[in-house]
Amino acid sequence: MTVVEPPVEIKPHAIWEDVLAIPTGAFLMSWGMYLLNAIDGVTGGLAGVSFLTSYVTGWSLGLVYFVINLPFYWLAVKRLGWGFTVKTLIAVGLISVGVGLHPHFIDVSSLQPLYAAIFAGLAVGTGMIVLFRHGASAGGFGILAQWLQQTRGWRAGYVQLALDACVLAASVALVEWRILLVSVIGGVLLNLVVAINHRPGRYFG
Repeated sequence: MTVVEPPVEIKPHAIWEDVLAIPTGAFLMSWGMYLLNAIDGVTGGLAGVSFLTSYVTGWSLGLVYFVINLPFYWLAVKRLGWGFTVKTLIAVGLISVGVGLHPHFIDVSSLQPLYAAIFAGLAVGTGMIVLFRHGASAGGFGILAQWLQQTRGWRAGYVQLALDACVLAASVALVEWRILLVSVIGGVLLNLVVAINHRPGRYFG
């Protein structure tokens, strides 16, 4: 006997849930980026490009991250809509501000690099999932990864992993090899968190 299940009623997140979730995801991401910056580490994606640009120019990481994301909003508007774009712009703005605020509240001058990279990878990955599930992203390559997942079914985590590998390869000339090694470990953990917990068709909201 075949049992026919009733269709699942998909209830999107309420506005108040987005209002709480987007700052939460942004906080987690900014915290992870701050930890990496404290050890002169690097991550993948456009955030990694921001790290490298900051190291070369001496400009603020938060400012570089915000500005370097600007061209990607065109793709977000064209392909993913204004709602996604506005949420992403808010998230990126909060991340950029958060990276600059953390040093005023906590001193991490004696941070162990491997611990920092692992914690950063888990924090950034979790923050990305929170943003993804509330119709936003961390900007840049995240916009591209989210678009490819929605339009072609490619897992966002795997897309992000491929882009991250390119950025980490470019980091060889700028980041001390021991720090680069622990950064790679953190990057792998980040992408595993996203790939395992953010699959197309598995989450509705």
